[in-house]
Amino acid sequence: MNTIQKIGIIAFCSSLAIFISLLFSSSFTLTSEITKNTIDESSHLESLYPGLEKIYGRQLGKLEFISEVNSVKESVNQQFKDKGEWDKVIYTDYTLSLTRASLSGPVKSNTLLWLLAILSLGIIGSLMYISQKWKNQPAGIKNDHLMFRSMTNRGVIGIALGIFLILFYIFLYKLPAYIIEWIMLFDPVTMLIKGETASQWFMYGFFYTMAILIMGIRMFKKYRHSNYQLLRTASVMFFQVSFAFIIPEILYILNLPSVDLKNIWPLDYTFFFEYRINEYIESGTIGIWMMVWGIILIIIGVPLLTYFYGKRWYCSWVCGCGGLAETLGDPYRHLSDKSLKSWKIERVLVHSVLVFSVVMTGAVLYTYFTGKANIIGISSYDIRSWYGFGIGFIFSGAIGTGFYPFMGNRVWCRFGCPLAAYLGLVQRFKSRFRITTNGGQCISCGNCSTYCEMGIDVRWYAQRGQNIIRSSCVGCGVCSSVCPRGVLNLEVKDGKGRFGDKVLTGNENTVSA
Repeated sequence: MNTIQKIGIIAFCSSLAIFISLLFSSSFTLTSEITKNTIDESSHLESLYPGLEKIYGRQLGKLEFISEVNSVKESVNQQFKDKGEWDKVIYTDYTLSLTRASLSGPVKSNTLLWLLAILSLGIIGSLMYISQKWKNQPAGIKNDHLMFRSMTNRGVIGIALGIFLILFYIFLYKLPAYIIEWIMLFDPVTMLIKGETASQWFMYGFFYTMAILIMGIRMFKKYRHSNYQLLRTASVMFFQVSFAFIIPEILYILNLPSVDLKNIWPLDYTFFFEYRINEYIESGTIGIWMMVWGIILIIIGVPLLTYFYGKRWYCSWVCGCGGLAETLGDPYRHLSDKSLKSWKIERVLVHSVLVFSVVMTGAVLYTYFTGKANIIGISSYDIRSWYGFGIGFIFSGAIGTGFYPFMGNRVWCRFGCPLAAYLGLVQRFKSRFRITTNGGQCISCGNCSTYCEMGIDVRWYAQRGQNIIRSSCVGCGVCSSVCPRGVLNLEVKDGKGRFGDKVLTGNENTVSA
């Protein structure tokens, strides 16, 4: 490791240290004025005011402050429930807004300064490390001692990273008040763009996009010998920045449905929810076009594009989940389990989630058109709640990303994504896409299987000269890239790949231990 790389690591770690330390730098003082300005509904204010009055003027730590606020709300709601006054129960979560308004400390006094310091140190440090890592290495994919590093082989650092990511998702989805300092860092940005304070989702979208961009640059350096890898990396970067981040913000400013136009049901499981349908209809022509566009993608776009290009057109070129897995998750692709048992679990789980999403959507539409919530004794609202918590939060978020250092970078895509299951069914039975093999050239080195992020034992097919048409294959092409003999070719036609690579990774590649 050279000097520039060391400086880069120091800068990035300093950024992370500052970022985490901000969570412990604030104090919270609630006042009558803050309460009145924050709780808009008069009945809620009247109910909560007496309990909150007890903590007015007291300077509290974050844990104590949030505990006190939650305790007041729970006490008030319990009184309503005991009296049977269910219509008065307060479901609005005021904890985040009260915590934000009551905060005092470094973040509130120098928000922009802290944001610039964290971002500049983090981004510059990352780029310094990346720029030097492959500077003097020849083109070609290297194992680069991944199996011996704590970060990439389930060591202490990797486990710590996984725990950090899991906790981040838990706080993001369920306990945002505890990370209020992180959220408030982006207030200057959102105030400039749309004249309001930042939400946890803007913060998350920003970090998500930056992770794909920075690690995308890393992909450019690492895979610079392959036009296919360069183009698909550029594609996921483009779609994340434009369709997933910038365009939804523009739509929000224009008072239109703020949606990711490349997100497709059933991955976008709220697409048919009442509030989404009403939002589209109330937005007029553009809103209705968005709804029709989404339906066309589901019915026509997915099967047609998958027929010609396989599921890679979405999973490896467009999808935000896939984009993060291919960039941030690339160092962990070798951790995917290739065992037969894992494959059996994968088939059951991913198709079960697809069935769950179809049933949930059917229940939602039944309620929308009939006005009846109960279906054979089960509330459609409960079904969507179960799906949102179990699949939308736990599986796709906390496990899907947090398990990169434990189970590889495609845990969600492999075991849980209902859209991947839908695409996979079309690819398996009705698609022109395949990875062709030349068994006579295979030397059984195992690189292809080791680096398959979807847990496919590619070597098994290569040794037998069988084409790979597995429904789980996302067409990332890395198995071909690490093959030292040019055995695996990604949709080869007339001796030439679609992007001009003779074999898309042939004998010119070198692989080191």
